[in-house]
Amino acid sequence: MRLSSHISRIVARATSSPVTKLRRRSSTQALLFVLSLGIGVVTGACAALLKWCIGRVSVWLTSPLHIHGFNYALIALPVVGIVLAGIYQRYIVKADLQHGVRRIAADIRRQQYHLPSFRCYAAMIASTLTLGFGGSAGSEGPIASTGAAIGSNVGRLFRIDGRLLMVLVGVGAGAGIAGIFKAPVGEMLFTLEVLRLEISTVSVIALLLACVASALTAYALSGFTVDLAYSSIPVFDTGWLVWLVVFAAIVGLYSMYYSVIMHRMDRFYSSMRNPWLKNVLSGLVAGAIIFIFPAMYGEGYGVMHDLLNGDNLAIVTDSAFATAGSSGWWLVGITGGIVALKALACSSSNCGGGVAGDFAPTLFAGCMLGICFATAANLIFGAGLPVSVFAFCGMAGVMSGTIRAPFMAIFLTAEMSSAFSLFLPIVLVAAVSIGMVRLFRPPLYYSAHDLSK
Repeated sequence: MRLSSHISRIVARATSSPVTKLRRRSSTQALLFVLSLGIGVVTGACAALLKWCIGRVSVWLTSPLHIHGFNYALIALPVVGIVLAGIYQRYIVKADLQHGVRRIAADIRRQQYHLPSFRCYAAMIASTLTLGFGGSAGSEGPIASTGAAIGSNVGRLFRIDGRLLMVLVGVGAGAGIAGIFKAPVGEMLFTLEVLRLEISTVSVIALLLACVASALTAYALSGFTVDLAYSSIPVFDTGWLVWLVVFAAIVGLYSMYYSVIMHRMDRFYSSMRNPWLKNVLSGLVAGAIIFIFPAMYGEGYGVMHDLLNGDNLAIVTDSAFATAGSSGWWLVGITGGIVALKALACSSSNCGGGVAGDFAPTLFAGCMLGICFATAANLIFGAGLPVSVFAFCGMAGVMSGTIRAPFMAIFLTAEMSSAFSLFLPIVLVAAVSIGMVRLFRPPLYYSAHDLSK
């Protein structure tokens, strides 16, 4: 008895020695890095799959539409998509999958790191229904939810718990958005700015590995293409500075307007107790707006790509404006209408039962705002402003002001199109936008603070 007790004390002393603890800690960190790399690859593949599924459903549904004239099917399609997404959530998975980023932030805040396995795929299916049928929103929320669930379940599979499991949840969410945008640096900053992942050397390295692996995987699986390929980026001219300052102030005001609309519509749809009525009403609102401006169908990356490369016809395709023209004051009017209604279309797609994301719509709204402003300035004052530059700056500015994550907005916009030569104007507009929002403090919808409530 004495001998066994003596041996137990020796073993306990040896396993609790500083050297043993250091070795155990190093092996745990090495495992964390390997798992983060694997999570990045898997989540990047999921991001590419989600994009492909949304694209295939969209092409299948919109191919019969008339290029010139009214397409009344555009009113019905979002209703069908949101109703199907609602049925899927209520009767199949029996869980609310809306607002993926907000839920992840809330889970991290409440230290709920054990996410159910069905969340590894459920949001992707619901998002395909919502966006494929025309919901005017983004796919980053569902893929962030998917990535977080993958990180949680992989961590539990390898018996990782506590703070390191929280790191894997945040890493998975960041990897998901890195894959959907193909922008690793911007989405690292998303995890730190929006989710507020605990900052340490280990967590930052794990996050870097996952985001790079996810972005590269999605990039390879999508045929080595980017969503906003833009070959002729103008060289920055200091003569644009005065116009950029004026534009930045307008972007800041618009960001506040966008946040107010999203906040009020979220509260309106949340107050509705009948889920069927909520699904149908939100679908009809989104469908009516998309019927008027078909450019808002789905995520809108194709329209943004065409406009940035000078093809203005993309903004009137499948609409009654197709025969009226797509330049001059017609372009100002159409982009202005889209800017005014985008928040309403996005909130109806996201808050009434649809499953989608909130970040991509801010990029789309900012792009349209930049095109509208630069075109109007050129027509009225003969300013000779490059429309694409203001479109890029508007993307960063609106995302910065509405998401309240300026560093994420700056790097994501630059990475999505390799527009690093426009870094200075992008930073200027994003900084003024977030500054105005911080000064006037409009109602919050999905800022870093609001998401953690």
